[in-house]
Amino acid sequence: MSDFVPAAPQLWTYDALSFLLSGTRRWRPVLLAQISPSPGDVIADLGCGTGTQLRLLARACPSATLIGIDPDEAIRRRAHAKLERVTPPVDLLHGYLRDAADLLRGRGATKVLSSLVFHQVPLEEKEAGLAAIRATLSPGGSLHVADYGLQRTPKMRKRFRIVQKGDGFDNTEPNALGVLPELMADVGFDSVEETHIFETVCGSMSIYRAFVGQP
Repeated sequence: MSDFVPAAPQLWTYDALSFLLSGTRRWRPVLLAQISPSPGDVIADLGCGTGTQLRLLARACPSATLIGIDPDEAIRRRAHAKLERVTPPVDLLHGYLRDAADLLRGRGATKVLSSLVFHQVPLEEKEAGLAAIRATLSPGGSLHVADYGLQRTPKMRKRFRIVQKGDGFDNTEPNALGVLPELMADVGFDSVEETHIFETVCGSMSIYRAFVGQP
């Protein structure tokens, strides 16, 4: 039995489901622009999935150092295939959100991102993951999260039930109540903000940004 929520019931459906249900075509380019990869950046993607956002980052800034972290061996193999032509190679590591500080220690991470992960994990893992990210980033470093956030309207609340049926009420409900920016501030991030909101067929997607020290 897996100790994490699988990305999709069948691995081959993951990218298609993400595209159809969460509107990746709309928010992935916005997330990329917000991260704004630059030469010299060391960027870690926590819960990197099949590597779609990492590939976008590599295309936008080939000289950036990219690291992907995911607990699912099968999905990391798929990411490896997707990223095999990326130069320099993307380092794909086994790990959970809470492992970020240990896995990234000494690597000089300047930016950390995560997409469609925090809604899938228990509240204590959300907090532990954010604390680990905060611990690994130096002053001036930034966090970028794209995930289901506060469900502000009855329509979005109703649509979000699709996600809750698939990923579990206990894990997803804190996101629906808007807990992520609160947790970011609680673990020590500064200038926490929700920068974008996207309505999708299964609820409201939010993009967040936070810094270690003032931006």
